[in-house]
Amino acid sequence: MATANGPEVDLALAMITVPTPLSDWLVILPVVIPLAAGSLALALRRRIGVQPSIAITALALLLLVDVALLLKVLAEGPVVMVMGRWLPPFGIAFEADAMGVIFATAAAFVALFGAIYARAEFNTTERRYGIYPFLLLLMGGVSGAFLTGDLFNLYVWFEVLLISSFGMIVMGSEKAQIDGAVKYALLNLVATTLFLIATGLLYGTLGTLNMADIARITPTLPADTPLIGIAALFFLAFGMKAAAFPVNTWLPASYHTPRVVVSALFSGLLTKVGVYALLRTLVLLLPVQAAAWSGIAAWVAALTILVGALGALAQSDLRRMLGYLIISGIGAMLAALAVPSEKAVTGALFYAVHSIIVMTALYLAAGVMARCSGGSFDLRRLGGLYGASPLLAGVFLVLALGVAGLPPFSGFWPKLMLVEATLEAGAGWLAASILVGGFLTTLAVGRVWLFAFLRGGPETVADGTSAFTATPLGTLEIRLSLWVPLLVLTLAIILLGLFPAPLHVLATIAASGLIDPAEYIGAVFGGAP
Repeated sequence: MATANGPEVDLALAMITVPTPLSDWLVILPVVIPLAAGSLALALRRRIGVQPSIAITALALLLLVDVALLLKVLAEGPVVMVMGRWLPPFGIAFEADAMGVIFATAAAFVALFGAIYARAEFNTTERRYGIYPFLLLLMGGVSGAFLTGDLFNLYVWFEVLLISSFGMIVMGSEKAQIDGAVKYALLNLVATTLFLIATGLLYGTLGTLNMADIARITPTLPADTPLIGIAALFFLAFGMKAAAFPVNTWLPASYHTPRVVVSALFSGLLTKVGVYALLRTLVLLLPVQAAAWSGIAAWVAALTILVGALGALAQSDLRRMLGYLIISGIGAMLAALAVPSEKAVTGALFYAVHSIIVMTALYLAAGVMARCSGGSFDLRRLGGLYGASPLLAGVFLVLALGVAGLPPFSGFWPKLMLVEATLEAGAGWLAASILVGGFLTTLAVGRVWLFAFLRGGPETVADGTSAFTATPLGTLEIRLSLWVPLLVLTLAIILLGLFPAPLHVLATIAASGLIDPAEYIGAVFGGAP
């Protein structure tokens, strides 16, 4: 390009001068689709009847796009797109690697069936509060967090998903929901502030926030570069968002308050974004600095597992118990930070996908159980559900065995990998905590199944003295909205347990890309001078 008063400027030194291949636009569609559909749903907010159709159609399309992007990443490697035609590390970058797309696909899968379940959870009048626009905005933020290649934009997408989650958690305007929202918002805002501080310090130290650029620079820095403290700040911020011990009390204090489908989506998505961010920053970007904290990470992982499992065992409220099971599962995933080997990271990624599905399904099952028993989640008021619905009893049993990590269901394989990885690293006590956590989880979910299904009736009714009559679930449309998501998610748990090889291969590819970021860096800077 020639200027009026100067020599010719070569734009190729700073900007991409060739058109972006059409297939690379796949990387931004998982963000564009839910945000565009959410805007449409908001524009048509007076037409309450079309809200579910908009959301379900958009989420089905989102799932298809995520699958297509996953296939492209597996075939060609990481896909990169930089906004404004700037060459990396300048401009806003979307960088889809195997780990990010696996998380995004699993998130879209459960969100689709969450939207179907919400048809029965929110009646026509309640839909005017905006459950479907909020859900679509949430998925835009979640997808952006999984696919962004820039730390500051990871912060931005966290804000997007938090804003939408604030709206979803108070959906219903009940006193308990407001109380839960205050606790949820306060702790998450503290975590977000710590994240922003760590991001600012990292930028001041390195002069870049592009993830591939950070991964390229950090191995070459002198030993006295002050990155260990920054890694600790990231660990605290994302650990709080993931509900790791000791900053986990906000989760069981808030996740039992919203509608059950909202709790289901939160359990499947929000804490996993925290786990994703921990793996991305500490394994990919700052591995040497994170290694300095590996001993503390091991203790945090073990205590998170045990506190979550013991908390679940102590609860009489079904939703509170499930909140503690989320925490226990987070601890198992954090073992990958204590032992950052390929096998451990593979196990953590496999476990994350399993947890996204099984925890969403358990909350949905809890919702159906409450509907059958008059709306109560109190174990003392549940009973006789086996006679009311043998199918529900079988579904809950599968999910219970899956979340406990027992064969032949999906939770068994990642726990096996994590135990093997910790034993190979000489951390036998951490392997023991994973096994003890699984045993305590088995007791907790077994207690629920015995009380809610095998017992003849509520606590005050002697077994065999009265017949338990289930509360009708409603119309055929409501029953389908309840059962289809629950059965599909349960089937996924069974299939992942019986045929774990495909997900294991995907998780291994993703783990390899985290530990050795050469391909990730090459995809971003391969064409840059």
